[in-house]
Amino acid sequence: MRRFFHHLTRLNYSTLRFNFRYFPFRQAIRFPVLVSRHVLLKDLGGQVRLEGDLFFGKVQIGYGDIGIFDARYSRSIWQVGGTVVFKGAAALGHGTRLSVGPDGVVTFGANFAISAESAIVCHKKVTFGDDCLLSWENLILDTDMHPIRDAAHRIINEPADVTVGDKTWIGCRCTILKGSVIPPGSVIAAGTIVSRPLDGENAVYGSGTARKIREGIHWDPF
Repeated sequence: MRRFFHHLTRLNYSTLRFNFRYFPFRQAIRFPVLVSRHVLLKDLGGQVRLEGDLFFGKVQIGYGDIGIFDARYSRSIWQVGGTVVFKGAAALGHGTRLSVGPDGVVTFGANFAISAESAIVCHKKVTFGDDCLLSWENLILDTDMHPIRDAAHRIINEPADVTVGDKTWIGCRCTILKGSVIPPGSVIAAGTIVSRPLDGENAVYGSGTARKIREGIHWDPF
């Protein structure tokens, strides 16, 4: 009974709206997704798929409290016209902004977490493996947003997939651009720009060119 009342205290209008928009009634009343009142539900389009066991608060959006940010004024944004897949538990921390176009597919692996203030823009495909951790103020996008054309008016900068392997840690203020492939077990140092497939698992990458700094590393995700 105590657990039941604790769950009730965590429900709000945004959580109700989200769950009953995306899931069948029997799933929605279990409230597998908790949405903070600080989340702007800008577009509840597309679809959300939950894989694996279903339980209360499996996915949490807009929560957390990173010390260098004021969570009370940190606004998360949900703008989805495509597909979002959660393969397991996930925490999109306060200030997380997710924008998915009509043809976009974002997949979050099990035990996924963003600490705060990061943005994901997807027009094609962005995939995160299991046990991935993203720090604050990161930008991940698979598109240039504006088309560039050649002399024959053909678009030369189409969106390209972004793939982040299992057990990857992306430090603060990184930019992950279209066409990026990050191998499993990687650590992306703070301030790094990734714009291509990286070579080699269990390595640290850093600098503006995502240079391999060290190999044969392991880190404890949680």
